[in-house]
Amino acid sequence: MKYFSERIINLNENMKLTEEQMEIINSSGDIRINAVAGSGKTTTVIEYAKARPLSSRILYLAFNRTVKNEAEKKFKAQGLHNVQIETAHSLAYGHIVKKQGYKVRAHGYKSHDITELLKLRISGEKHGEYIAANHILKFISYFCNSTVKKVSELNYKQTVSEREALSFVTKHYSYIEHQTRLMLFKMNNSETEITHDFYLKKFQLSDPKLDFDYILFDEGQDASAVMLDIFLKQNAVKVIAGDTHQQIYGWRHAVNSLEKADFKTYSLTRSFRFGQDIADLAVSVLKWKNHLAEHKNVHITGEKKSGDEDVCKEKAILGRTNLGLLIKAIETVSEENRNIRLYFEGNINSYTYADEGASLYDVLHLYNGRRKLIRDNFIKQMKDIKDLQAYSEKTEDMQLSMLIEIVKKYGNDLPIILKRIKELHVSDDEKDTAEIIFSTIHRCKGMEYDDVRIVDDFMTEDKIIKCTEDPEKAGINLSKLNEEINLLYVAITRARKKITIPENLIPKNFNESPDITVYKSEFKNNKEKFRESKIPFEKPDFNEIPSEFKIIKPINRRKSFEKSRK
Repeated sequence: MKYFSERIINLNENMKLTEEQMEIINSSGDIRINAVAGSGKTTTVIEYAKARPLSSRILYLAFNRTVKNEAEKKFKAQGLHNVQIETAHSLAYGHIVKKQGYKVRAHGYKSHDITELLKLRISGEKHGEYIAANHILKFISYFCNSTVKKVSELNYKQTVSEREALSFVTKHYSYIEHQTRLMLFKMNNSETEITHDFYLKKFQLSDPKLDFDYILFDEGQDASAVMLDIFLKQNAVKVIAGDTHQQIYGWRHAVNSLEKADFKTYSLTRSFRFGQDIADLAVSVLKWKNHLAEHKNVHITGEKKSGDEDVCKEKAILGRTNLGLLIKAIETVSEENRNIRLYFEGNINSYTYADEGASLYDVLHLYNGRRKLIRDNFIKQMKDIKDLQAYSEKTEDMQLSMLIEIVKKYGNDLPIILKRIKELHVSDDEKDTAEIIFSTIHRCKGMEYDDVRIVDDFMTEDKIIKCTEDPEKAGINLSKLNEEINLLYVAITRARKKITIPENLIPKNFNESPDITVYKSEFKNNKEKFRESKIPFEKPDFNEIPSEFKIIKPINRRKSFEKSRK
């Protein structure tokens, strides 16, 4: 312990660590760290590792590859060569795929693939085999992210909330469950390629013992049950860190591992990212959780940075959905009579694709009855846009529903609009030159910007209250409502200096300040607004889409489909 204390004193002198951080670094045994946004969580975890003996074998578990890459840079800069940095999937890949010789389907299976592979047939239901395939894929994901050993131990119906989708699943449950088991059997026996979720599940079922002295699990609030199970069963000293109010991946079966890990709890309550006004706004939004259940109030101390408070270099527009964000991008392009530089977090083309692989252009061509121009094999099966919408309702495919709504709203103006946006978009290397950054909340997780404008597509407090009165009628459960509040909290806490928020999202009796600007919510005809813009656009020829905005295929998705047909 003398070794620890000497190193910690030096750390404190050099870095001016807070008392909360020092308590964590000086702790012993299994601990969990509940850290508010911008509180230096990752820095604290790194300093914790630095304070351990250099002979220690330390594993740092990152939530995804992006976080892993950033962590590798940070640990390397600190000279911590005794720290191995992995994701749960990369660990599983080494133990399962490499050792057992499985072949991985990099981009997963789509409904069309499953329909052909399992030779699905559903009588009496229009496109029933595709709807069933969609639910089979979701059931597989549900099982692979759970801790159970058998599919029969799960009730997939509990994950379905929309009325049309639930009706279909209830009617065909035994068939969906049987085909789910069959697909898992085929993957296990190498009759077909396995998915990333599958080899992680197989890793968990193998009851692995990891040879480390310490395991540091970051972003624990977004871990799935299967990840948590692997982590908790290890003999090492375990540290799990995150922010319980930043859980926004429930739809990926995240279980908020921070609440499930029964360890001694430490808190980081001081944010070095923003001042007290923004901190108070974030806390006020979290109080909406009192409508769901009794909520323990959160305390955040904001630390305003001295110097250039009024100088905002990074301006970001953040939306809850792809749809809301695209509409705001369209508005921005139409309003600005100049060549502004734009940047979208993540691949800009991904904002125009559904999870199943269909593009915005495929949906537009279906809308116009131009079937020969449709590239997606699944969309080709649809009679018309109403047919596609009915499918999206029975599968709860929100991304596909989003594409349909955009097509209905903007119609044949879409290719021109998207071409203009892409012309103004800068590359990843030029991100620093962008005048406006666009992002959904899921894509900007872990990011921060000087000036943030929040799009008017988040759930309001009034809507949350209404949903709690009759959750069944609203088609949403309390856990989803909790996550909706978390999404707004994450959006607010991306701001370093200033934030602009719609009036219907501002908590009651919350006053404006130099750091917080409230704008009036407007519901305008964006299509007409775009037509009236001063930016000259030419009418597109849909029979020959210009190359600069032709559909860009997701990597290997179509190749994988063609391969599966041969």
